[in-house]
Amino acid sequence: MERKKVSLVECRAYEYTLVKKSIVESFHNLGGIEKYINKGDKVLLKLNLLMKKKPEEAATTHPVFTKALAEVLIEYGAKVVIGDSPGGPFSERMLKGVYRVCGIDEIANETGATLNYNTNGIVVPNPEGKYLKQLTIAEMIKEVDKVISVSKLKTHGFAVFTGAVKNMFGIVPGLIKAEYHLTMPEIEEFSDALVDTCLCGKPTLSFMDGIVGMEGHGPSAGEPREIGVVLASTSPYHLDVIATSIINLKPVEVPTIKRCIERNICTGTLEDIDIIGEDISKFILEDFVIPESRTIKLTSDWMPQFVKTFIDNRTRPRPIFSHDACIGCKDCEEACPPKVITMENNRPFANLEGCIRCFCCQELCPKKAVNIHRPWMLRKMTKF
Repeated sequence: MERKKVSLVECRAYEYTLVKKSIVESFHNLGGIEKYINKGDKVLLKLNLLMKKKPEEAATTHPVFTKALAEVLIEYGAKVVIGDSPGGPFSERMLKGVYRVCGIDEIANETGATLNYNTNGIVVPNPEGKYLKQLTIAEMIKEVDKVISVSKLKTHGFAVFTGAVKNMFGIVPGLIKAEYHLTMPEIEEFSDALVDTCLCGKPTLSFMDGIVGMEGHGPSAGEPREIGVVLASTSPYHLDVIATSIINLKPVEVPTIKRCIERNICTGTLEDIDIIGEDISKFILEDFVIPESRTIKLTSDWMPQFVKTFIDNRTRPRPIFSHDACIGCKDCEEACPPKVITMENNRPFANLEGCIRCFCCQELCPKKAVNIHRPWMLRKMTKF
């Protein structure tokens, strides 16, 4: 298996000069910016802009990180476009709000980069895909010469970890992401679809903002955690192996990485990776909080419905809504792929029989008003 380089550079604060220096060093570690970008290239910085979150909440790619990377590219002679398809409807109004709250609109003004407002979707073939032989992607991908993925190092309640590979799911426009969740509700198939999407997006480079990441109930309801790293690679798959190793998460326990191992994309170990830069052991966090999101399916189609319901209620995790914290925005109702959440007296309630446990409701709640309850029996059965 071909060895891949992953650059690992220390950076402990969102101080512009430090961040820019770390990005310049990252390019140097990978062989130089000219190896990947031509002068005059139109380059899309595909950020992680999940939702309207302030930079200090560590849910989105930090604006200082974005500014530094954009300026390095622009100074080299590239044209930079900044974009993403956040959760929820993919509209110009939504994008404006996300860019503003996440601090990205100011970055565009300061650097001369362009913000993407093209919300069209196009269907493209994906011959490398396992499940998604064709898929709908945002048209912005086809309007640029190169794509650089700029992810955030975070945990994820459904996928365990969200990094460089899952960041490329953001090339799927708006609510179409929910359709893929609905057609592939089990994490095994869905994680294969995430790999399919990344293969389709073909990022030229992948950068990861790991200066401050998120632990616990990611990707939006967790807690910020200083990690102090900037990661970069030509391979988002190998980059994720390094990132998960840093937060003391066994790569094989991450569904997307496990799928990559099965598909012979990477080994899931350090054996096929050359780390350029710092010693990884300097950054490993043994107490990083990983969400307990695993589930076990103990039911079969031949079982009577009342038996399946009885077992599922005692073994499957489920969303619990905090009505005191809820502001009645209806984001959870709109984002729910199977449409099992309804609003009663301006508060959400879920029909758990139809819940696919994707936890999009928790992911997109602006007030952290959705918690994931894991029944006692499930905790016992999935205990390490």
